[in-house]
Amino acid sequence: MKTNRRSFFKTLGAGAAGASLASLPFSGMATEQPPVNNDDQQLFIGDDIAIAETEYGKVRGFILRGIHQFRGIPYGADTGGKNRFMPPQKPEPWKEILPAVWWGNTAPQIMDGRYANAYASFVDHWNYDDVSEDCLKLNVWTPAIDKKKRPVLVWLHGGGYTNGNGIEQDGYDGENFSRKGDTVFVSINHRLGPIGFSDLSGVGGEKYADSGNVGALDMVAALKWVQNNIANFGGDPRNVTIMGQSGGGAKVCILTAMPDAKGTFHKAVPLSGSTTEAMNQNYSRKLGEYVLKEANLTSSEIDKLQEMPWKDYILLANNALQKMREDTGENRGFRGGFAPVADGRNIPKGKFYNEPNGLSSDVPMLISSTFHEWAMSRTNPELEKMTADKAIEMLKKWAGFGGGLGDKAPEVYAAYAKAFPDAKPVELAIMISSNRKGVVETANAKANQKSPVYVAWFGWQPPLFDNRMRAFHCLDISFWFANTDLMLTHSGGGKRPRMLSDNMSGTLLQFMKTGNPNGGGLPEWPRYTVEKGETMILNDRSEVKNDPDREARNLI
Repeated sequence: MKTNRRSFFKTLGAGAAGASLASLPFSGMATEQPPVNNDDQQLFIGDDIAIAETEYGKVRGFILRGIHQFRGIPYGADTGGKNRFMPPQKPEPWKEILPAVWWGNTAPQIMDGRYANAYASFVDHWNYDDVSEDCLKLNVWTPAIDKKKRPVLVWLHGGGYTNGNGIEQDGYDGENFSRKGDTVFVSINHRLGPIGFSDLSGVGGEKYADSGNVGALDMVAALKWVQNNIANFGGDPRNVTIMGQSGGGAKVCILTAMPDAKGTFHKAVPLSGSTTEAMNQNYSRKLGEYVLKEANLTSSEIDKLQEMPWKDYILLANNALQKMREDTGENRGFRGGFAPVADGRNIPKGKFYNEPNGLSSDVPMLISSTFHEWAMSRTNPELEKMTADKAIEMLKKWAGFGGGLGDKAPEVYAAYAKAFPDAKPVELAIMISSNRKGVVETANAKANQKSPVYVAWFGWQPPLFDNRMRAFHCLDISFWFANTDLMLTHSGGGKRPRMLSDNMSGTLLQFMKTGNPNGGGLPEWPRYTVEKGETMILNDRSEVKNDPDREARNLI
């Protein structure tokens, strides 16, 4: 599937996000990059331009506004056919210089209706291209191909464990962040959904022992590629930060629990998504049995699942999941289905971070979420008139992924209204549905380890859709990466969001370099403790508060 949607929105942000960005008044601890003159040539590509070595062969990218870009570099072999459900294999080396000038294939996922909602398409303008099982590709942005040891950021995209890719939103673009901080930015694609997380170990024997976690093993393979190759792109393999949002935030936590990933990264940043355990294997194996039953195959015929077209398999697997839910009456909603598995082999069983000196105990974490993750009034002005009674009635039936609050709704609503007296009923309903329980659970668990944890809560609201967008899910990404003048349909652009972005991106750079966010532009940020719950509130005027929603949140 091809789309040219990027070009329109790239043009929207070309002024500040492109040629003139280098001269914007960024602060933080960024290393100054040479300014880009608007009258000079901006793009360079040619036989001897932007060539880098990898362990599998040379790649040729291009230079755009002073930043070297490499797109679609293979870090693994095609995952189709006999490689489906198997751990990632190394790509075949190549002799000629490989053109790395366009994005790698998106991992198999259902694309039907992806752009069906006009407003969602306008706001997020998803970037998708060809979809195939030959998807183990990554992208690199770097200021120079030299021997300098720059901090490296590896971006894990959102979309749960089911959708998305490494350049899904323009806010994921690494050019501005690479320039601002003199850093190397990497984004990856990996297997998703039933292709990446079908646990067939209970029906397929030893051959399929890893099948429930091959999507997670892809991420480990990408991190090992970074360890082996990023020095050739001017990066420091001894200073790698992994960062993700939504499902990508949960992936960050999964990687911190995987023994095979140890040493491949040194800091962790989950945004608006986290987890303290993987899926129970009794559940995932039961789902594997339903998949085999839905395919009308015996255990001895299981290899036939590798021969099906990928879309047919995904539809079959999704049907199996639906039938399992109907038969068992168990619907885990967003958290159920095809996701990383606590198999005791690749991912441990039980809770993460339960040992003070255990795995990833030396990895500092910065964890954040937004005030209004599930902002629902963007295109529905009638919700702005919601009364407290209407909000309570709604919360009885629906309050995010956890279902409704039932009879607890009035008490919870009253507690949030007390904690946030200036909030409208619709805002309180959204905040309750977007509560920080997962963030705090992860922070409390990680705080048991020796490395520091820092917690943020993003409350900045864009002046779009008559001020009804609020601090919604995904909004903060472009602020961390100095992309608010590129992701205009999220921020509106201009000085106001840019000022906060300057401080947030500078703070992220400090965290990448030192494991401590202080000194990047935000106020003094203390490490998180379970007792006080120190939280940086990110807004036009950022400030630290001690767990401002604790009493109300604990009622949920």
